[in-house]
Amino acid sequence: MFCVALLAIACNDEPIIEMAQVPPLAGYLERLDEFRARRNEYFAQNPGSPLLPDEKATFSGLEYYDPDPSLYFVGDLKVYIEPEEFQMVTTSGKIRPAVKTGFVAFSIDGRSYRLQVYRLTDGSGGLFLPFADLTTGTETYGAGRYVDLVASSETGPYELDFNRAYNPSCAYGAAERFVCPVTPSENKLDIRIAAGERGRADMHVEDGG
Repeated sequence: MFCVALLAIACNDEPIIEMAQVPPLAGYLERLDEFRARRNEYFAQNPGSPLLPDEKATFSGLEYYDPDPSLYFVGDLKVYIEPEEFQMVTTSGKIRPAVKTGFVAFSIDGRSYRLQVYRLTDGSGGLFLPFADLTTGTETYGAGRYVDLVASSETGPYELDFNRAYNPSCAYGAAERFVCPVTPSENKLDIRIAAGERGRADMHVEDGG
């Protein structure tokens, strides 16, 4: 497997080893289907669903892009030695305090990209990775999508899988019910990430904010 650990960095001048674009392990498409089925079930049945009871009655599932294994990466989370406090604007206009923990680096079609990784300090404190791309506001939710970093151990390596990108609850529920962070400008990609969740299959995802 990939013997990669968390890498603490003091500045951006040090050489950065990008996450590797690798073929997913056998059974990947089946696991992705299960992930999407669980999310549909959550929306349709769970009390914590962003859908109201009458919306659940007409819910026919979420719409996704076709799987693209080339948007699956494995590698380091580069951790800042001195994490930076950060204020995240939300869809309700409120501010949520966060810490900029580090970043992930990767390449798509020969171009290098970075996405900053945060921790929301008013919640669970887990890693938080929002992003926007050229589908944002047209094909996907206007405030951006989220993608989870999954680690095989406490020190990595981490999986970054854009096929598991998902919309925040604000894409489906009234703004007054949720306070979802809007993707910071530093995490806006100038490419089209045609992977992951688009929205409800029975309605168009509006340009959110």
